[in-house]
Amino acid sequence: MQNHPPLTLRPATLADAALIASIHSTSWQATYRGLLPDAFLDGEVVRERAAYWDTRLNAPDGERRIVSIAELDRTPVGFMCVEQQPDSQWGALLDNLHALPQYQGIGAGKLLIRTAQDWARAQGETRIHLFVLEGNAPAIGFYERQGWQFAGAEPDRMGGADITALRYVYELGR
Repeated sequence: MQNHPPLTLRPATLADAALIASIHSTSWQATYRGLLPDAFLDGEVVRERAAYWDTRLNAPDGERRIVSIAELDRTPVGFMCVEQQPDSQWGALLDNLHALPQYQGIGAGKLLIRTAQDWARAQGETRIHLFVLEGNAPAIGFYERQGWQFAGAEPDRMGGADITALRYVYELGR
C-alpha cells in the first residue's frame, strides 16, 4: 500500500457547487457505465449535476444536512451529503457518497461514511440509510463490508432509464 498524506475533511460551501458537481458527474461516468445510458453519461450528466448541486446548496433547509469534502493534500477527492428525513422510518439519508475513481481505495469513502454516521448520531438518529444502484457491485460490496444491511428495493428513474435502487440501512446504536 502506498503512503499518502492524511485525508482531511472540510465543510462544503456555496462556492463548492461546481466542484461537487464535477466529482459527482465524474464518479457517475466511471461507475454507472453500462447501468445508465452512455448518451446521458457522456453529455447531460455534467449539466444535470451542476444544476442539482447549485440548487441543493442554495436550498433554505441547509440545517437539515451536511455536505463534506474529502481532501488529500488539499486536493478534493470525494464528498458526501447526509440529511435528516423527519418522516422516514429509515432515519437520516446518506444521499451521496462519491470518491473520484483514481482515489478509491485510499480511505476517503470510509472517512466520509463515518462522518455521516457520526453526524446522524449527533442529530439523535438511531439509523441511517442510503440507496445504491442495482448492479453497482463495487459500491454494494463496500457498504456491506462497512456493516450496512440490505433493506429492500425500489423502482426509480435516472438518466432517462428505469433502474432499481437498493436500500441499505445502518443501525447507529448509541
